[in-house]
Amino acid sequence: MCVFLICEELKLDSLAGYQAIEILERFMIKHLDHLFCTYGSAGDDDSGRSVADYIFIRLSQKFSLLIISCIQLASKLTLHSNVIDNNTAVKFLKSIGLSYSKDTLLESELLVLKTLNFSISVPNPLMYVETLLEVLGYNDASAPVSQLYAVCHCLLRCAYLQRKPIYHSLLVSATKCASPSQEQRVKFAEVTEDFMLLSVGVIAAGAFILNVASWEQVVEELNYITGISAQSIMEFAYVMLSHIVKNEFVQVT
Repeated sequence: MCVFLICEELKLDSLAGYQAIEILERFMIKHLDHLFCTYGSAGDDDSGRSVADYIFIRLSQKFSLLIISCIQLASKLTLHSNVIDNNTAVKFLKSIGLSYSKDTLLESELLVLKTLNFSISVPNPLMYVETLLEVLGYNDASAPVSQLYAVCHCLLRCAYLQRKPIYHSLLVSATKCASPSQEQRVKFAEVTEDFMLLSVGVIAAGAFILNVASWEQVVEELNYITGISAQSIMEFAYVMLSHIVKNEFVQVT
């Protein structure tokens, strides 16, 4: 959520936010792997602090800086966004009580780039949603694409922020087991990385919200476009909507 809020504050569009999150997640996986390889054999320090604790403290001290670096990189990839230069980044960090020099910002940006081998133009779920909506509108002129676009933006953010519980529910549904085994979780990992499935689920959920009477027609069209079964699309949409409704109910009560 922090990334989305920062992007809104910096007047970046949603695409930059999702791109920044994808860059950040990929960077953190590789960076953590590097840190554990570097310090993993060192053992506990004199204070009894574990390697994991040391790495956590080290990362927490500069995590805000890394987030800003990923947002800066994402802004440079998104054609419709303002580019966040170092002056803007320094000013924003100062507004939240953090003081960094432009050189430090540049070093952080380079760290992200080098860690990812300069490969930061990665797909993100919003790209999939927008592309599918365009195809949907082209194939079916009666599809309420403009209304779906607005609803899907909200649903995608909800799904992105609740990925863990949503995918856990999907895993439980797929395995028919309340406590899936580690092997089942490993096999299911591919599903959690499938942006196409996430996107059709979001669009189907949006269609259900807009007009339940015609949502099956939208699901059938999504099945035709992507090859993903209608059952899988409906199941994803159902799980997503169930979590959203559940959370809204909890907040209201």
